[in-house]
Amino acid sequence: MWHWAWRSLRSVKKPRPIAGSLSKSQQRRFRRSLLAWYDSHARDLPWRANRDPYRVWLSEIMLQQTRVAAVIEHYHEFLRRFPTVKKLAAAREASVLAAWSGLGYYRRARMLHAAAKLIVRQHGGEFPSREKQLRSLPGIGRYTAAAIASIAFGEPVAVVDGNVERVLQRVLGKRLVGEGLWMAAGNLMDQKHPGGFNQAMMELGAVVCTPRSPACLTCPVVEICATRGELPATTKPAPQKKREIHYALDRRNGDGRNGEVFLVQRSPDASLMPGMWELPESAGMNGTEIPSFTLRHSITVTDYTVRVWQNAPASRARGRWIPVARLPRVALTGLARKILREATIL
Repeated sequence: MWHWAWRSLRSVKKPRPIAGSLSKSQQRRFRRSLLAWYDSHARDLPWRANRDPYRVWLSEIMLQQTRVAAVIEHYHEFLRRFPTVKKLAAAREASVLAAWSGLGYYRRARMLHAAAKLIVRQHGGEFPSREKQLRSLPGIGRYTAAAIASIAFGEPVAVVDGNVERVLQRVLGKRLVGEGLWMAAGNLMDQKHPGGFNQAMMELGAVVCTPRSPACLTCPVVEICATRGELPATTKPAPQKKREIHYALDRRNGDGRNGEVFLVQRSPDASLMPGMWELPESAGMNGTEIPSFTLRHSITVTDYTVRVWQNAPASRARGRWIPVARLPRVALTGLARKILREATIL
């Protein structure tokens, strides 16, 4: 073990590549080392079990702005409900949103549903196999199209997400933006193994070349890296805002699955989560009363302290009583689902 550590430290002291470029031989070494590392160290994630384009697509959409750990359970449940693109296309939007509940950014689910309908209607239920064709589908941009085309169909197109961007900039030792990033990714990509290489780049950025405290001594391409994690950040993260909100949790007809919960539905024209169901907001209680329970919830740059009052008076203008047994099929907001789980109703 000490011998391995000494060799690793010695390798870090070798001269670094010239910032902004890799020689042809360095590019070959990079590809070879990265793919060998990925073969041995890739995480066992369910969407890597095969190259089914439907599953690759679903995972890529779910993983946008969402952590892997938060996606796995939803991924399995979504596939249980909609095992094929044809099943998804035939589903009601409310059912799709209910299956998506808890992942947030619900526009992704609506675009997923719309794309499934187009795939069935215009392509006979078969996914387009080329990146340019995939980009014509709702909710599929340049990155997602390249990921599906390379992983599922072996098209030699590079991907650029946040992880790949960070790896490229550190390895090359310079800031890259826009088209320059895509060109750099394309130049470095392994043309014979595009799907594996793209996944390896994303994996490296996710587990080794992390935003803070990268694990350079365990990096398979450390000898080829121009910065070894030392490229300084140019922007500061947005400060988190603090806000306190109150919700009324009103139940009737007893406990358990025989009971009902009062929920309100967001307007179909709402800018955020239109048509989703949630608990009614409450003004809270006056005096010395304390809430039934309190939890934390974060959305982008806002940290919420959520106080939940059981049977608190709330407006019933836009809501209805929902049977507890039906809640798993209701398109709940992520916060509503979190509250109902905390109250052991879900």
